[in-house]
Amino acid sequence: MSAVKSVVFASPRKLPKPAKLNGRVVVLDIAFAAEGTGASFATVTEPFINGLGERLALWVDHHDHALHKRFSGDPRFVLTTKREHGACPELVTPEIVARAGAVDTVVCHDDLDGLYSAAKWKLGGKEPYEGADADARAVDTRVGELSRRGAWMDRALRGRPRDEKLRALVVDYLVGGLRDADARATIDEASDEFALHEERAHELAKGYVVEGSIAYVDASGFTQRVGAYDKTLALLLGQERAVVSVVYDEQTVTMAAGFDSGVNLLTIMGIDGGMPTRVSVPRARLTEAREKLARLR
Repeated sequence: MSAVKSVVFASPRKLPKPAKLNGRVVVLDIAFAAEGTGASFATVTEPFINGLGERLALWVDHHDHALHKRFSGDPRFVLTTKREHGACPELVTPEIVARAGAVDTVVCHDDLDGLYSAAKWKLGGKEPYEGADADARAVDTRVGELSRRGAWMDRALRGRPRDEKLRALVVDYLVGGLRDADARATIDEASDEFALHEERAHELAKGYVVEGSIAYVDASGFTQRVGAYDKTLALLLGQERAVVSVVYDEQTVTMAAGFDSGVNLLTIMGIDGGMPTRVSVPRARLTEAREKLARLR
């Protein structure tokens, strides 16, 4: 088992301060920032890389980005595309863990496959349970069947999307062999809470309007009127009606297509980096998005 001292949860747009991270650092499942989100590689990712400097032991990620090629000769980076690897845990092998050497801190994406990656790293590249890699891939691509255990974990994390303590508990539970009864009870509670978010997503989805190959729903004020909803589920429900689903509110326009649809929303919206089949842009770009998506056949 790895001697990692701490696990820090982050996202491509919100990375921790390098000075606050202890010792040698490995970064797992953190995409390079994409320009369409109000952040960018130059303002978020690059300063983080430079701030870590030689303390960056390894950066392992599977999200597409045009700037991956800049780091192709740097042994600290293991970068693939999502088509090559649907989720990050399958990249966390015993060989990769050994290659990094001693690591003090893991910085991982705050979603399920990020947490599974961190747990697998702490276990020296071993799956926390048989089929964990496949579960992470099914969650991140929304293709394939989830095991009952994977669905349970996924629902819990989506039920409490901002709960840092729950994320830490999930990692510890996975690393500990899934034996902690108290942790199991907490995950059960969080999983049950997702039912309400799920119900609201279905309610929102009733408002989809299909225009050609695109399904649009206006979520402005929905959270204030009804409550928090699961956006991923809302987008998936839209994809049952059209090739691309679009959920927009007062601040953000989020577009999504099936992982195997062949649609590249990054190219359509002129964005460097990120996930080709899910893109978010500021609300101010809604009209532009409508015009560009209308050309999709």
